[in-house]
Order: sequence, then C-alpha cells, then structure tokens
Amino acid sequence: MKYEIIVVGGGHAGCEACLAAARKGHKTLLITGNINNIADMPCNPSIGGSAKGIVVREIDALGGEMGNNADKSLLQIKMLNSAKGPAVRSLRAQADKITYPKEMLKTLKSTKNLDIMEALVKDVLTKNNKVSGVLLEDDTSILADAVILTTGTYMNADILVGDTRRREGPHGEKPSNYLSDNLSKKGFKLKRLKTGTPQRIAKDSIDYSKTKVENGDSVYHTFSFDNKPMYDIDEQVPCHLIYTTEETHEIIRKNLNKSSMYGGLSDIKGVGPRYCPSIEDKIVRFSDKERHQLFLEPESLYFDDIYIQGFSTSMPYDVQEKMVHSLPGLEHAKILKYAYAIEYDAIYPTQLKFSLETKLIENLFTAGQINGTSGYEEAACQGLIAGINASLKLEGKKTLVLKRNEAYIGVLIDDLITKGIRDPYRLLTSRAEYRLLLRNDNADLRLRDYGYQVGLIDDDRYKKFKKKKEMIDKAILEFKEKRLTPSNNDYLVSLGTTALKDGVSLYDLLKRPEIDVKDLIRFLDNEYSVEVLEQVMITTKYEGYIKKSIEEVNKMKHLEDKLIPSNIDYDKMHNLASEAKQKLKEVKPDTLGQAMRISGVNPADISILMMYLKGM
Repeated sequence: MKYEIIVVGGGHAGCEACLAAARKGHKTLLITGNINNIADMPCNPSIGGSAKGIVVREIDALGGEMGNNADKSLLQIKMLNSAKGPAVRSLRAQADKITYPKEMLKTLKSTKNLDIMEALVKDVLTKNNKVSGVLLEDDTSILADAVILTTGTYMNADILVGDTRRREGPHGEKPSNYLSDNLSKKGFKLKRLKTGTPQRIAKDSIDYSKTKVENGDSVYHTFSFDNKPMYDIDEQVPCHLIYTTEETHEIIRKNLNKSSMYGGLSDIKGVGPRYCPSIEDKIVRFSDKERHQLFLEPESLYFDDIYIQGFSTSMPYDVQEKMVHSLPGLEHAKILKYAYAIEYDAIYPTQLKFSLETKLIENLFTAGQINGTSGYEEAACQGLIAGINASLKLEGKKTLVLKRNEAYIGVLIDDLITKGIRDPYRLLTSRAEYRLLLRNDNADLRLRDYGYQVGLIDDDRYKKFKKKKEMIDKAILEFKEKRLTPSNNDYLVSLGTTALKDGVSLYDLLKRPEIDVKDLIRFLDNEYSVEVLEQVMITTKYEGYIKKSIEEVNKMKHLEDKLIPSNIDYDKMHNLASEAKQKLKEVKPDTLGQAMRISGVNPADISILMMYLKGM
C-alpha cells in the first residue's frame, strides 16, 4: 500500500493537513486512532479568541477549513475588544461540540484523493534519513513519500487526577505508546508537557439567578470571508459569568497536597500552560487576588453539558465536588464529567524548519501540539502549513513561509523554531510586533494571494477577492476626490465635529476621531459593502500608524533577507559568547533576522556574526 502523503492524527492539525494535501491533488491517507474523534474538541467548546480568531481568518484566507466549519456550528459569536483599536479585535465563537466534528468528518469523507484509516502508528519508516512510510502497531507497513505527524496530546499520554495516573487519552482511548520512544531513538529531543480541562455541569442544576448573562453580538459575523451568516442572531445561546469565592480558595489551599500538580503525584515532569493555568496555579501564583472570573459555556444543542471555563484542575473527585459547590449558582450543581490533567510527549520545535519539515529526517513534517503549542487554532494553522509544504516539496516547488509581518501564523512558527518552548505555546496579540498590520479585517488582503498561488483558492473565490480589492481602491479614491465645503457645516456640526472654513476631502474628514465612515456615505456617488467601508475607515484613521509599522518592517528587511549559509561553523567565531554559540548551533537560523530573535543571542553576538559573514 503506497500513498504520497500520510497524516498521523485526526485532530485540528491533522484535518487541515490532509485536506490541504488532498485538495492539491496528492493521494493522501489520514490515520487516526478513532474516526469518531476526528476534529474533536476535548477541552473548551470554542473557536477563536484573542489572536486565535485572527488565525482562523488567516486559515480561511489561505484555503483552510476551520473557519468555514466553525461558521456551520455556531452557538454564539462575538468580536472581542470591539471597543478597542482594530489591532486587537478578534472573533470568538462557542461551537457545537457535536456539529463541528460531524461537519468536518463529512468534509473529509467527500474530499477526493483522501482515505481515512483507524489505526495507531508506532514508528516512522526511513531510508537514508528520508521518510519512506509508517509502521502501525500491528506491524503493518504503509509506504509514503511524505509523513505529517499531528499526534496532539496522545504520545505517551497519562490522565492525572489526585494521586492517580492512567495511561490513556482524553476520552479514555488507548494512547500512542511507542511513537515518541521511536522518535527519540531517531535522535529527536522530546519534552514532557501537560494541560488540563475543567468539569462539565448539568445545565438544569445551575441557579442562573446568581450569574451574569453574556450574550453574543447583535451584529452578524463569520470567520470565513466567503460565507454568509448561517445562524439566527436572535437564537444565540448565552454564556454566563461567575466568580470564585473565598470559600473556593480556602478549599483549594487546604487540599493542595492532593492535587496531581502539587504533591498528589511525585513523578510529574510535564510543564503546564502559562497562559491557561489550572485553578490551583491561579490561587498559588495570584494569591493577592480575591476572586477569579469563570464562564459557564454551553457545549452543544444536543446535550446539556456546561463547561466551566477557567476552572481546570487535577484535584481528586471528592475535592472537586466541594470546589464546584462553593461557586455562586453551582451550590447544587451535578457534575457530569470531572476535571483532569493530561501529560504527554512533544518534540522541541527548534528541530524544525520554517516549512515544519524536521531537520533530522527529510519529508517528515510535524504540526500541532506535538510541536509544543496549545489550542485548536494554533494546531490547525500548523497543519495547514505542513500540508501545503509537504505537497510543495513533493512537487519540487518552493515552500510557503509566512513572515512575521504577514501573518500570526508566521509569528507562531517563527517563535517556535527560533525561541523554542518551556511550556505549551499560546498565541497572544502581544507576541506580534506588527499587530496593526495583522488584523482580523484584512487577513484575506494579506494572504489570499498565497492561497491562490498554492492551489487552495479556486478561480471563483479569487475573482471575488480581486473584486473586493478593486472596490477598496475605488472607494479610497472617491473619498480622496470628493470634497465638502462650508455649505455642509450644519450637518457636520450635528455630528459633533468642527465646522469647515474651507473645502476638505472626505478622506481627511474621516481622520477626525468623532467622524464615522457611516456619517459620510450620503456624499458618495457609489455604493460600497460594509467590509469595503471598514477598510477605508481603518486605512484612513490609522494611516500614520500603519505607515510607521511598514517602515519598521522595511528597516528589518535587510536582516531578514541576509542568509546564513547552512554549513557555517560557529565554533570558528572566537569572540562569540558560549551561550550564543550553543543556541545558534541548536536553532541553525536561516537569516540574520531570525538569529536576532534567538533567546541568549545578544546584539554584540549579532555584530560579530555580521562581520564574519562579510568576510566569507
């Protein structure tokens, strides 16, 4: 049995990887432990969030599936930070945990060139340091030209609760017990990580009078640039906000030694997520805080489970009962599923190229939590890039590498490869130095050309995109050419803005903070869509800031373009600090720009490296 590309793992990374490969015409096999868990959402019932929602839009712009699938399964959606600037706005949706995987599986099954197999992979087959296929746990060999590992949290997975450790996956499935050990034998450096999930509560056992309702937005949103809304804005399912109490904190403090993380188990090596800590971590690390916010989130229309966002724990079940019942509105709550932590193996991502191909084995790619990330969105975008680049590699074409000024996906991959990880990596807007350029509204303007070039955006979608760009240019030109005079002062004063003394263009008028683009459309000769007018407003109001960001990108361009030879010998640079040598040899940066971002490499080290390169 022979395939061009094999994808191992059917989570969010695996789905995007196999769809990208198959849609590009390559004979592809997805191997997953349980077909019913494809595109599963084992933790939070949401898609998007701060920075993450922008990643979903980027996935859609490139031709991926997550945004389209999320639009089909919305329970509620809102724009985060809508009152703030466009650089930090991001969509977050509650997604139905039944509908989302069901729709994704339907998409996979209807995709040409794609087969799905239930099995567990125990090793990657190689020949002359190049992938030749995979070996299943039943010793069946399946040959392939390229392999993409998207194993999620399943490699040597252990479920942790109190003082108990069970070798199993998130839903009690059999984990991958051999693959990480065999990767280690091939020279890969592995790291033990952990994450966790909170309890699920019966909906009818909650006293909602003690909670604050959190509704979805009153305006329509979609993740995909090509979709019209598929939900009824008035039928969105609400979430509810509550806070921990002093009683909650006291229960946790008294039972810390029973938590797997704080004494229940002595052999824990996994490092937990810094930006999504357990409730025990919050109480210990932020002992000065009187309370922590929690969200009660619906998981599906098909069952009544409510997810307690922000309350993950590895406490024993009896302690969890006390913790939950100490929360307002949950005094008599029925726990349908207890919280747990999960410990698993990942590889150090510094062993990857920017294409997500491993440096050790040719045509072996990795994506998702195996690379040390957390979150569905971070996994999906890596899977998409790995699927694209595995395909391009087999086609003999240049790989797709997104820069830090082009996409949050580029920021994520650059961070992983250049800086490595200590704990599960989570995307944040603060990680992107050019975040004003990487907005929710312009993901298609940044990336759709790439999607078309690699063959994942068809002609019809691309023509629609080109038309949008033309209309934006036309609208901006009209705003610059159309002028108002003092004869319009009565209207302008009614908007709360200063009267005109001379004529002024609509473009310059829109720069005034109190003027909205909707206030000026009455003066236009042409009609424009909401999204086109949004681009005009952002381009106008943030013109100076955007120009400054672009100038900063251009300043760094010569460093990003300065290649470092792959055969460079850092040991010959005698003035280079020992830590810098060690880090440079580990990461093997492709450019001076990447070398500058490596932790432990200082400006003085970069100067020495620059001088050395000039003398080569």
